[in-house]
This record gives sequence, C-alpha cells and structure tokens, in this order.
Amino acid sequence: MPKLTLSLPHLRLATNSETKMGEHGGGKMPRPKRSNPKTKHKAIELRKESTPAERKLWSRIRDDQLGVTFRRQHAVGNYIPDFCSPNAKLIVELDGSQHLVQEEYDEERTKYLESLGYRVIRFWNNDVINNMDAVMLAIIQILEANEKAR
Repeated sequence: MPKLTLSLPHLRLATNSETKMGEHGGGKMPRPKRSNPKTKHKAIELRKESTPAERKLWSRIRDDQLGVTFRRQHAVGNYIPDFCSPNAKLIVELDGSQHLVQEEYDEERTKYLESLGYRVIRFWNNDVINNMDAVMLAIIQILEANEKAR
C-alpha cells in the first residue's frame, strides 16, 4: 500500500501501518509513563497474592460488570491501588488492620492520587467479606455521580 502523506507547513499524516501506537511520529503524542519499572513489577507480584476480600470484590467488578473497566493492582506513579478504573477516575482501596498504623502514608497516597484526578474510596476488608451489598451500592453510587458530573 502506498504511503499516504499530506504536506502542510506543520502537518504530516501517516498510514496506520507506518506507525505503531505510542510511538513518536505520525501525529501521535507519546503517552506519559504512569509508573516506573520497579512499581510495575511489584504490581504484577501483588496480583498473584490477592487477599480473600480482594478476590471477592474483584469477582463483582471485573469484566465491566458495573459498566466501567477496573484494573486490579494497577500501578499509578509510585503507588499500586487495589482497584483502579482509569476511565471513571475511581480508585477502590481495601484496608486491613495494617492500615490502622499507616494513616499518614494512606493520606499522602490519597492526596497524590486525587491530584491526578482520581476519586479514592476505602473499605475495610471486613465490610467486603460481611457486607458486600453495601460496598457495591457505594461503588455504584459514586460511579453514577461521576457520570452525572461529566
């Protein structure tokens, strides 16, 4: 197939076969990295070691069941939220007892994620295990509020 090029002083269009997604050129902007390699590899490891609460919630939000895509242990900057919906700009965190002693860290992490436009909601593991309907209702209400705000 011949190369399609439109020459204007500042414009050059190329065929899809000429460029790959994410590469420079062809009018495409490079996508900024959302994390570093160390954080990305840690996220991969965390996905292999899910808690019972994480597995239970994941079974209810995976595969676009709520109309949005969630990612599990998705690296954002130097942080790895439990569940992240980049399109809905929503992060769901599940907290166990260790979070009682790391409140400052959680606050710093939440501020950073909110600075990127995410809304962060937190649930105790115990709530996910024992009161899943209330957890799901809260997530759905936030997704609906986000949709109305757009």
